[in-house]
Amino acid sequence: MIDDDHLRDACGVFGVFDHAEAAHIAYLGLHALQHRGQESAGIVVSDGATLHRHLGEGLVADVFGERELDRLPGSLAIGHVRYSTTGGTGLRNAQPIAVRYGGGQVAIAHNGNLTNAAALRARLEDEGSIFASSGDTECIVHLFAKSRRDTAPDRLVDALRQVEGAYALTVMTRDQLIGVRDPHGVRPLVIGRLGDAWVLASETCALHLIQARYEREVQPGEMVIIDADGLRSLRPFEPVRRRACVFEHVYFARPDSRIFGESVYAVRRNLGRQLAREAPVPADVVIPVPDSGIAAAIGYSAEAGVPYGMGLVRSHYVGRTFIEPAQSIRHFGVKLKLAPVFEVIEGQRVVVIDDSLVRGTTSHKIISLLREAGAREVHLRISSPAITNPCFYGIDTPDRAQLIAAQHDVDAIRAFLGCDSLAFLSREGLLRAAGGPEKGFCDACFTGDYPIAVDGRPPAR
Repeated sequence: MIDDDHLRDACGVFGVFDHAEAAHIAYLGLHALQHRGQESAGIVVSDGATLHRHLGEGLVADVFGERELDRLPGSLAIGHVRYSTTGGTGLRNAQPIAVRYGGGQVAIAHNGNLTNAAALRARLEDEGSIFASSGDTECIVHLFAKSRRDTAPDRLVDALRQVEGAYALTVMTRDQLIGVRDPHGVRPLVIGRLGDAWVLASETCALHLIQARYEREVQPGEMVIIDADGLRSLRPFEPVRRRACVFEHVYFARPDSRIFGESVYAVRRNLGRQLAREAPVPADVVIPVPDSGIAAAIGYSAEAGVPYGMGLVRSHYVGRTFIEPAQSIRHFGVKLKLAPVFEVIEGQRVVVIDDSLVRGTTSHKIISLLREAGAREVHLRISSPAITNPCFYGIDTPDRAQLIAAQHDVDAIRAFLGCDSLAFLSREGLLRAAGGPEKGFCDACFTGDYPIAVDGRPPAR
Protein backbone atom coordinates (compact mmCIF):
# COMPACT_ATOMS: atom_id res chain seq x y z
CA MET A 1 0.00 0.00 0.00
CA ILE A 2 1.17 3.50 -0.83
CA ASP A 3 0.99 4.78 2.76
CA ASP A 4 3.19 1.95 4.04
CA ASP A 5 6.22 3.72 2.55
CA HIS A 6 5.68 6.99 4.40
CA LEU A 7 6.87 7.94 7.86
CA ARG A 8 4.13 8.07 10.49
CA ASP A 9 3.48 10.75 13.07
CA ALA A 10 2.70 9.73 16.62
CA CYS A 11 -0.66 11.39 17.20
CA GLY A 12 -2.72 14.51 17.57
CA VAL A 13 -4.04 16.21 20.72
CA PHE A 14 -6.95 18.55 21.39
CA GLY A 15 -8.46 20.37 24.34
CA VAL A 16 -11.40 22.68 25.00
CA PHE A 17 -12.31 24.64 28.15
CA ASP A 18 -15.67 26.22 29.04
CA HIS A 19 -17.89 25.02 26.22
CA ALA A 20 -21.34 23.54 26.86
CA GLU A 21 -20.77 20.91 24.16
CA ALA A 22 -17.16 20.08 24.99
CA ALA A 23 -17.36 16.42 23.92
CA HIS A 24 -18.85 17.31 20.54
CA ILE A 25 -16.25 20.05 19.98
CA ALA A 26 -13.48 17.59 20.87
CA TYR A 27 -14.96 15.08 18.45
CA LEU A 28 -14.83 17.61 15.62
CA GLY A 29 -11.32 18.67 16.57
CA LEU A 30 -10.10 15.09 16.50
CA HIS A 31 -11.79 14.53 13.15
CA ALA A 32 -9.71 17.41 11.75
CA LEU A 33 -6.58 15.82 13.23
CA GLN A 34 -7.38 12.33 11.94
CA HIS A 35 -4.39 12.41 9.56
CA ARG A 36 -2.09 12.37 12.60
CA GLY A 37 -3.28 8.98 13.82
CA GLN A 38 -5.79 6.35 12.76
CA GLU A 39 -5.24 3.48 15.23
CA SER A 40 -7.32 4.75 18.13
CA ALA A 41 -9.19 7.76 19.41
CA GLY A 42 -10.31 8.93 22.84
CA ILE A 43 -12.01 11.79 24.68
CA VAL A 44 -12.09 12.61 28.40
CA VAL A 45 -14.62 15.13 29.73
CA SER A 46 -15.06 16.77 33.13
CA ASP A 47 -18.47 17.66 34.49
CA GLY A 48 -16.85 19.65 37.30
CA ALA A 49 -16.73 16.75 39.72
CA THR A 50 -15.77 13.60 37.77
CA LEU A 51 -13.82 12.72 34.65
CA HIS A 52 -15.67 10.62 32.05
CA ARG A 53 -13.77 8.78 29.31
CA HIS A 54 -14.47 6.88 26.11
CA LEU A 55 -11.79 5.19 23.99
CA GLY A 56 -11.87 2.97 20.95
CA GLU A 57 -9.76 1.50 18.19
CA GLY A 58 -10.17 2.87 14.69
CA LEU A 59 -11.14 6.21 13.19
CA VAL A 60 -12.83 8.99 15.15
CA ALA A 61 -16.15 8.54 13.31
CA ASP A 62 -16.12 4.81 14.11
CA VAL A 63 -15.28 5.27 17.80
CA PHE A 64 -17.81 8.05 18.55
CA GLY A 65 -21.49 8.35 17.74
CA GLU A 66 -24.22 10.40 19.34
CA ARG A 67 -24.73 7.78 22.06
CA GLU A 68 -21.06 7.82 23.09
CA LEU A 69 -20.86 11.63 23.04
CA ASP A 70 -24.06 11.99 25.07
CA ARG A 71 -22.41 9.90 27.78
CA LEU A 72 -19.60 12.47 28.08
CA PRO A 73 -21.20 15.40 29.95
CA GLY A 74 -19.24 18.51 30.84
CA SER A 75 -17.69 21.74 29.56
CA LEU A 76 -14.00 20.71 29.71
CA ALA A 77 -12.52 18.01 27.47
CA ILE A 78 -9.31 16.70 25.97
CA GLY A 79 -8.94 14.27 23.08
CA HIS A 80 -6.36 12.19 21.28
CA VAL A 81 -5.85 10.32 18.00
CA ARG A 82 -3.01 7.81 17.96
CA TYR A 83 -0.53 6.16 15.70
CA SER A 84 1.89 4.14 17.80
CA THR A 85 5.61 4.88 17.83
CA THR A 86 6.31 3.24 21.19
CA GLY A 87 4.34 0.65 23.12
CA GLY A 88 2.61 -1.05 20.20
CA THR A 89 -1.01 -1.05 19.16
CA GLY A 90 -4.11 -2.04 21.12
CA LEU A 91 -6.75 -0.38 23.24
CA ARG A 92 -4.64 -0.50 26.40
CA ASN A 93 -2.31 2.05 24.79
CA ALA A 94 -5.10 4.35 23.59
CA GLN A 95 -5.22 7.85 25.04
CA PRO A 96 -6.03 10.10 26.83
CA ILE A 97 -4.87 8.29 29.97
CA ALA A 98 -7.16 9.11 32.91
CA VAL A 99 -6.38 8.14 36.53
CA ARG A 100 -7.21 8.86 40.12
CA TYR A 101 -4.32 9.81 42.40
CA GLY A 102 -3.93 11.20 45.90
CA GLY A 103 -4.82 14.73 44.82
CA GLY A 104 -7.83 13.89 42.68
CA GLN A 105 -8.17 12.99 39.00
CA VAL A 106 -6.02 13.80 35.98
CA ALA A 107 -6.06 12.95 32.27
CA ILE A 108 -3.15 13.32 29.83
CA ALA A 109 -2.88 13.21 26.02
CA HIS A 110 0.59 13.19 24.48
CA ASN A 111 2.06 13.85 21.04
CA GLY A 112 5.75 12.98 20.84
CA ASN A 113 8.14 10.45 22.29
CA LEU A 114 10.15 10.23 25.51
CA THR A 115 13.69 9.14 24.77
CA ASN A 116 14.42 8.08 28.36
CA ALA A 117 11.14 6.17 28.80
CA ALA A 118 12.84 2.78 29.28
CA ALA A 119 15.04 4.07 32.09
CA LEU A 120 12.12 5.90 33.72
CA ARG A 121 9.91 2.84 33.53
CA ALA A 122 12.57 0.61 35.11
CA ARG A 123 13.09 3.10 37.94
CA LEU A 124 9.37 3.54 38.57
CA GLU A 125 8.76 -0.22 38.59
CA ASP A 126 11.61 -0.64 41.09
CA GLU A 127 9.83 1.94 43.26
CA GLY A 128 6.59 -0.04 43.11
CA SER A 129 4.70 1.51 40.20
CA ILE A 130 2.44 -0.83 38.25
CA PHE A 131 1.97 0.02 34.57
CA ALA A 132 -1.29 -0.63 32.75
CA SER A 133 0.09 0.17 29.28
CA SER A 134 3.32 -0.29 27.37
CA GLY A 135 3.47 3.31 26.09
CA ASP A 136 5.80 6.05 27.27
CA THR A 137 3.03 8.50 28.26
CA GLU A 138 2.22 6.50 31.38
CA CYS A 139 5.66 7.41 32.75
CA ILE A 140 4.48 11.03 32.96
CA VAL A 141 1.33 9.92 34.80
CA HIS A 142 3.31 7.99 37.44
CA LEU A 143 5.80 10.83 37.92
CA PHE A 144 2.86 13.25 38.27
CA ALA A 145 1.15 11.06 40.88
CA LYS A 146 4.35 10.54 42.88
CA SER A 147 5.19 14.25 43.03
CA ARG A 148 5.05 15.96 46.42
CA ARG A 149 3.97 19.28 44.92
CA ASP A 150 0.59 20.69 45.87
CA THR A 151 -1.02 21.80 42.60
CA ALA A 152 -1.55 19.96 39.32
CA PRO A 153 0.59 22.41 37.29
CA ASP A 154 3.44 22.09 39.81
CA ARG A 155 3.16 18.31 39.78
CA LEU A 156 3.28 18.34 35.99
CA VAL A 157 6.38 20.55 35.97
CA ASP A 158 8.02 18.23 38.50
CA ALA A 159 7.25 15.24 36.28
CA LEU A 160 8.40 16.83 33.04
CA ARG A 161 11.71 17.93 34.53
CA GLN A 162 12.52 14.22 34.81
CA VAL A 163 11.76 13.30 31.21
CA GLU A 164 13.75 13.73 28.01
CA GLY A 165 12.40 13.83 24.51
CA ALA A 166 9.64 15.53 22.57
CA TYR A 167 6.18 16.26 23.90
CA ALA A 168 3.15 18.41 23.24
CA LEU A 169 0.61 17.66 25.96
CA THR A 170 -2.97 18.48 26.78
CA VAL A 171 -3.68 17.76 30.45
CA MET A 172 -6.88 18.19 32.43
CA THR A 173 -8.11 18.01 35.97
CA ARG A 174 -11.76 18.42 36.91
CA ASP A 175 -11.46 22.23 36.54
CA GLN A 176 -8.26 23.02 34.64
CA LEU A 177 -6.93 22.59 31.09
CA ILE A 178 -3.15 22.65 30.67
CA GLY A 179 -1.07 22.72 27.50
CA VAL A 180 2.70 22.33 27.40
CA ARG A 181 5.48 21.85 24.84
CA ASP A 182 8.97 20.52 25.45
CA PRO A 183 11.75 23.14 25.65
CA HIS A 184 12.92 22.44 22.07
CA GLY A 185 9.35 22.74 20.74
CA VAL A 186 9.69 19.66 18.54
CA ARG A 187 5.94 19.01 18.17
CA PRO A 188 3.33 21.73 17.43
CA LEU A 189 0.57 22.99 19.73
CA VAL A 190 -1.65 26.03 19.15
CA ILE A 191 -4.16 28.11 21.11
CA GLY A 192 -7.55 29.29 19.84
CA ARG A 193 -10.75 30.96 21.05
CA LEU A 194 -14.28 29.79 20.34
CA GLY A 195 -16.47 32.51 21.76
CA ASP A 196 -15.62 32.49 25.47
CA ALA A 197 -14.13 28.99 25.27
CA TRP A 198 -10.40 28.24 24.99
CA VAL A 199 -9.08 25.61 22.60
CA LEU A 200 -5.76 23.76 22.31
CA ALA A 201 -4.87 21.70 19.24
CA SER A 202 -1.94 20.13 17.46
CA GLU A 203 -2.74 22.09 14.29
CA THR A 204 -4.77 25.09 13.23
CA CYS A 205 -6.88 22.94 10.86
CA ALA A 206 -8.73 21.75 13.99
CA LEU A 207 -9.52 25.37 14.85
CA HIS A 208 -10.84 26.05 11.35
CA LEU A 209 -13.35 23.20 11.48
CA ILE A 210 -14.95 24.39 14.72
CA GLN A 211 -14.72 28.06 13.63
CA ALA A 212 -12.36 28.96 16.44
CA ARG A 213 -10.06 31.97 16.14
CA TYR A 214 -6.32 31.27 16.09
CA GLU A 215 -4.57 33.12 18.91
CA ARG A 216 -0.96 31.90 18.91
CA GLU A 217 1.35 28.94 19.37
CA VAL A 218 2.19 27.50 22.74
CA GLN A 219 5.85 28.46 22.76
CA PRO A 220 8.68 25.92 23.22
CA GLY A 221 9.06 25.24 26.94
CA GLU A 222 5.83 27.11 27.76
CA MET A 223 3.00 25.84 29.94
CA VAL A 224 -0.41 27.47 29.61
CA ILE A 225 -2.94 26.96 32.40
CA ILE A 226 -6.59 27.64 31.62
CA ASP A 227 -9.22 27.78 34.38
CA ALA A 228 -12.05 29.97 35.62
CA ASP A 229 -9.60 32.89 35.92
CA GLY A 230 -8.61 32.70 32.24
CA LEU A 231 -5.27 31.77 30.67
CA ARG A 232 -1.90 32.26 32.33
CA SER A 233 1.53 31.33 31.04
CA LEU A 234 4.52 29.81 32.81
CA ARG A 235 8.09 29.25 31.59
CA PRO A 236 9.22 26.57 34.07
CA PHE A 237 12.05 25.02 32.02
CA GLU A 238 15.56 26.14 31.17
CA PRO A 239 15.42 27.74 27.71
CA VAL A 240 17.23 25.98 24.87
CA ARG A 241 17.42 26.50 21.10
CA ARG A 242 14.18 25.77 19.27
CA ARG A 243 14.31 22.56 17.21
CA ALA A 244 10.85 22.20 15.66
CA CYS A 245 10.36 19.08 13.54
CA VAL A 246 10.84 20.17 9.92
CA PHE A 247 9.10 16.99 8.73
CA GLU A 248 5.82 18.45 9.99
CA HIS A 249 6.12 20.85 7.05
CA VAL A 250 7.29 18.16 4.62
CA TYR A 251 4.51 15.63 5.25
CA PHE A 252 2.73 15.35 8.61
CA ALA A 253 0.72 18.53 8.98
CA ARG A 254 -2.36 19.19 6.88
CA PRO A 255 -1.74 21.71 4.04
CA ASP A 256 -4.44 24.03 5.39
CA SER A 257 -2.70 24.31 8.76
CA ARG A 258 -0.33 26.96 10.00
CA ILE A 259 2.41 25.62 12.27
CA PHE A 260 5.71 26.99 13.58
CA GLY A 261 4.63 30.39 12.26
CA GLU A 262 4.32 29.33 8.60
CA SER A 263 1.59 28.18 6.22
CA VAL A 264 2.12 24.48 5.53
CA TYR A 265 0.79 24.83 1.97
CA ALA A 266 3.10 27.76 1.24
CA VAL A 267 6.12 25.90 2.61
CA ARG A 268 5.38 22.81 0.49
CA ARG A 269 4.87 24.93 -2.61
CA ASN A 270 8.22 26.61 -1.86
CA LEU A 271 9.83 23.18 -1.48
CA GLY A 272 8.71 22.38 -5.02
CA ARG A 273 9.96 25.69 -6.38
CA GLN A 274 13.35 25.18 -4.77
CA LEU A 275 13.49 21.63 -6.09
CA ALA A 276 12.89 22.89 -9.62
CA ARG A 277 15.81 25.30 -9.24
CA GLU A 278 18.12 22.61 -7.89
CA ALA A 279 17.11 19.68 -10.13
CA PRO A 280 15.56 20.79 -13.42
CA VAL A 281 14.97 18.29 -16.23
CA PRO A 282 13.40 18.62 -19.71
CA ALA A 283 9.82 17.34 -19.34
CA ASP A 284 6.29 17.57 -20.72
CA VAL A 285 4.27 17.30 -17.50
CA VAL A 286 4.73 17.48 -13.72
CA ILE A 287 2.55 15.17 -11.64
CA PRO A 288 2.32 14.62 -7.86
CA VAL A 289 2.09 11.43 -5.86
CA PRO A 290 -1.22 12.30 -4.17
CA ASP A 291 -2.07 13.61 -1.78
CA SER A 292 1.12 14.70 0.00
CA GLY A 293 3.05 15.63 -3.15
CA ILE A 294 0.43 17.99 -4.61
CA ALA A 295 1.59 21.35 -3.22
CA ALA A 296 5.25 20.68 -4.03
CA ALA A 297 4.31 19.59 -7.56
CA ILE A 298 2.38 22.85 -8.06
CA GLY A 299 5.47 24.78 -6.97
CA TYR A 300 7.80 22.74 -9.18
CA SER A 301 5.53 23.20 -12.19
CA ALA A 302 5.30 26.97 -11.70
CA GLU A 303 9.05 27.41 -11.27
CA ALA A 304 10.04 25.07 -14.10
CA GLY A 305 7.41 26.33 -16.54
CA VAL A 306 6.25 22.76 -17.18
CA PRO A 307 2.49 22.03 -17.17
CA TYR A 308 0.99 20.47 -14.05
CA GLY A 309 -1.21 17.42 -14.47
CA MET A 310 -3.10 14.98 -12.27
CA GLY A 311 -1.37 11.89 -13.63
CA LEU A 312 -2.31 9.72 -10.66
CA VAL A 313 -5.73 9.52 -9.03
CA ARG A 314 -5.93 8.27 -5.46
CA SER A 315 -8.72 6.11 -4.08
CA HIS A 316 -9.88 7.14 -0.60
CA TYR A 317 -12.04 4.09 -0.08
CA VAL A 318 -9.48 1.39 0.69
CA GLY A 319 -10.14 -0.28 4.02
CA ARG A 320 -7.78 -2.17 6.28
CA THR A 321 -8.43 -5.50 4.55
CA PHE A 322 -9.11 -6.59 0.99
CA ILE A 323 -9.11 -9.80 -1.02
CA GLU A 324 -5.68 -10.46 -2.55
CA PRO A 325 -5.84 -11.58 -6.20
CA ALA A 326 -3.52 -14.02 -7.92
CA GLN A 327 0.06 -12.89 -8.47
CA SER A 328 -0.80 -12.39 -12.15
CA ILE A 329 -1.97 -8.87 -11.26
CA ARG A 330 1.27 -6.94 -10.87
CA HIS A 331 1.68 -4.17 -8.28
CA PHE A 332 -1.80 -4.91 -6.97
CA GLY A 333 -1.43 -2.99 -3.69
CA VAL A 334 -0.45 0.26 -5.39
CA LYS A 335 -3.09 -0.17 -8.12
CA LEU A 336 -5.75 -0.46 -5.44
CA LYS A 337 -4.72 2.95 -4.14
CA LEU A 338 -3.50 4.78 -7.27
CA ALA A 339 -4.79 4.80 -10.84
CA PRO A 340 -2.90 6.37 -13.76
CA VAL A 341 -4.58 8.92 -16.01
CA PHE A 342 -3.45 7.69 -19.41
CA GLU A 343 -4.29 10.94 -21.22
CA VAL A 344 -1.80 12.79 -18.98
CA ILE A 345 0.98 10.20 -19.02
CA GLU A 346 1.04 8.33 -22.33
CA GLY A 347 3.97 9.31 -24.54
CA GLN A 348 5.09 12.03 -22.13
CA ARG A 349 8.32 12.87 -20.30
CA VAL A 350 6.97 12.85 -16.75
CA VAL A 351 8.36 14.49 -13.61
CA VAL A 352 6.91 12.79 -10.52
CA ILE A 353 7.00 14.74 -7.24
CA ASP A 354 6.84 12.94 -3.89
CA ASP A 355 7.46 14.34 -0.42
CA SER A 356 9.98 11.73 0.78
CA LEU A 357 11.63 8.41 0.05
CA VAL A 358 11.77 5.86 2.86
CA ARG A 359 12.16 2.23 1.79
CA GLY A 360 11.65 2.88 -1.89
CA THR A 361 9.35 -0.09 -2.44
CA THR A 362 6.25 1.96 -3.22
CA SER A 363 8.14 4.40 -5.46
CA HIS A 364 9.44 1.43 -7.46
CA LYS A 365 5.87 0.25 -8.04
CA ILE A 366 4.60 3.73 -8.92
CA ILE A 367 7.32 4.16 -11.54
CA SER A 368 6.46 0.76 -13.03
CA LEU A 369 2.80 1.83 -13.06
CA LEU A 370 3.67 4.99 -15.01
CA ARG A 371 5.75 3.07 -17.53
CA GLU A 372 2.88 0.61 -18.06
CA ALA A 373 0.65 3.63 -18.71
CA GLY A 374 2.96 4.69 -21.54
CA ALA A 375 5.29 7.28 -19.98
CA ARG A 376 8.23 7.87 -22.31
CA GLU A 377 10.50 9.03 -19.46
CA VAL A 378 9.99 9.10 -15.68
CA HIS A 379 12.00 11.52 -13.54
CA LEU A 380 11.49 11.27 -9.77
CA ARG A 381 11.98 14.38 -7.66
CA ILE A 382 11.77 14.28 -3.85
CA SER A 383 10.82 17.52 -2.05
CA SER A 384 13.00 16.73 0.99
CA PRO A 385 16.56 15.48 1.52
CA ALA A 386 17.39 11.79 1.68
CA ILE A 387 16.22 10.16 4.93
CA THR A 388 19.27 8.44 6.36
CA ASN A 389 18.52 8.23 10.10
CA PRO A 390 15.64 7.10 12.33
CA CYS A 391 13.65 9.59 14.38
CA PHE A 392 13.32 9.20 18.16
CA TYR A 393 11.01 12.15 18.78
CA GLY A 394 7.56 10.91 17.83
CA ILE A 395 7.87 9.61 14.27
CA ASP A 396 7.58 5.94 13.45
CA THR A 397 10.75 5.45 11.38
CA PRO A 398 12.13 2.15 10.11
CA ASP A 399 15.50 0.95 11.35
CA ARG A 400 18.41 2.57 9.54
CA ALA A 401 19.01 -0.70 7.70
CA GLN A 402 15.56 -0.32 6.06
CA LEU A 403 16.12 3.26 4.90
CA ILE A 404 17.15 2.98 1.27
CA ALA A 405 19.15 6.24 1.26
CA ALA A 406 21.16 5.09 4.27
CA GLN A 407 22.37 2.04 2.37
CA HIS A 408 22.76 3.23 -1.24
CA ASP A 409 23.86 6.28 -3.21
CA VAL A 410 21.55 8.18 -5.54
CA ASP A 411 22.58 6.28 -8.67
CA ALA A 412 21.99 2.90 -7.03
CA ILE A 413 18.60 4.04 -5.75
CA ARG A 414 17.67 5.30 -9.23
CA ALA A 415 18.59 1.92 -10.72
CA PHE A 416 16.47 0.09 -8.13
CA LEU A 417 13.47 2.38 -8.66
CA GLY A 418 13.71 2.15 -12.44
CA CYS A 419 13.41 5.88 -13.14
CA ASP A 420 15.38 7.85 -15.71
CA SER A 421 16.66 10.32 -13.11
CA LEU A 422 16.35 10.92 -9.38
CA ALA A 423 17.07 13.99 -7.25
CA PHE A 424 16.46 15.02 -3.65
CA LEU A 425 16.01 18.54 -2.33
CA SER A 426 19.09 19.81 -0.51
CA ARG A 427 19.04 20.40 3.23
CA GLU A 428 19.80 24.08 2.63
CA GLY A 429 16.90 24.31 0.21
CA LEU A 430 14.56 22.62 2.67
CA LEU A 431 15.40 25.00 5.51
CA ARG A 432 15.18 28.04 3.25
CA ALA A 433 11.71 27.02 2.06
CA ALA A 434 10.54 26.41 5.65
CA GLY A 435 11.39 29.94 6.77
CA GLY A 436 15.16 29.89 7.11
CA PRO A 437 17.68 27.96 9.23
CA GLU A 438 17.60 30.71 11.84
CA LYS A 439 14.11 29.56 12.87
CA GLY A 440 15.61 26.43 14.42
CA PHE A 441 14.54 23.04 13.10
CA CYS A 442 15.20 19.42 13.98
CA ASP A 443 16.33 17.65 10.80
CA ALA A 444 17.96 14.63 12.47
CA CYS A 445 16.26 12.21 10.07
CA PHE A 446 18.31 13.80 7.29
CA THR A 447 21.51 14.63 9.17
CA GLY A 448 21.82 12.44 12.27
CA ASP A 449 22.15 15.62 14.36
CA TYR A 450 19.97 14.67 17.35
CA PRO A 451 19.21 17.69 19.57
CA ILE A 452 17.88 15.64 22.52
CA ALA A 453 19.62 12.79 24.32
CA VAL A 454 18.59 9.31 23.15
CA ASP A 455 18.88 6.30 25.49
CA GLY A 456 21.34 8.12 27.70
CA ARG A 457 23.59 9.18 24.81
CA PRO A 458 24.27 12.93 24.72
CA PRO A 459 22.77 14.92 21.84
CA ALA A 460 24.91 15.75 18.82
CA ARG A 461 26.24 19.31 18.65
